[in-house]
Amino acid sequence: MFKRVAADALGLSDIGEIIDPQNFDKVDSDDYVMREDNEKIYFLIKSKTDEYCFTNLALIHLDGTSALSKKRLLKRYSYYDHDIRDVFLETAGTVDLDAEIKFSIGSTPYSVDIKKTQIEHLKDLYKTLYTISSIQKENSHHYRNAERSIEIASNTVHRSSSTTTLEDQFKEINQHTFNWLHSARKAYCRKDFGEVFEKYINN
Repeated sequence: MFKRVAADALGLSDIGEIIDPQNFDKVDSDDYVMREDNEKIYFLIKSKTDEYCFTNLALIHLDGTSALSKKRLLKRYSYYDHDIRDVFLETAGTVDLDAEIKFSIGSTPYSVDIKKTQIEHLKDLYKTLYTISSIQKENSHHYRNAERSIEIASNTVHRSSSTTTLEDQFKEINQHTFNWLHSARKAYCRKDFGEVFEKYINN
């Protein structure tokens, strides 16, 4: 008990450890992976209070308040709905015990400390998150262009002369707009980043 209190006071309990893939099934996060939807764990960090589980579909965060409490809050951030931004890696100095990776997913910022002896593995996670962030940023730009192009096309049709009624025009334009944006979202709002994880984590 005393050791856990001391660790909390010194902040040592927040230093995470990267879990070996063969031990993924021994952590709590594993229970929340949606294998029915082909979800797979690629990277997992565990501290005394938290677990950060990176899958091909989402970040699963088991949030603990302290090493003394068993209560934990499950948070799930799908890459489909939450962009990754501001990815930084802070390496350890001579006297430091840990390295640190920082990023934001959606509106939530994260700063995760890792044992400095595992810095090489942490570099792999950095490259993965940075690449996902770049892909999401580019896709977001393409999706905005798709929205803009359909808006311009719709305005052009409205100004053109036509023998069809306004009601028919509205139905036609509305259906075309829906189909266009649906296709654009499907193309540019990516759900599965397993390919990126495979490229950096498994090499």
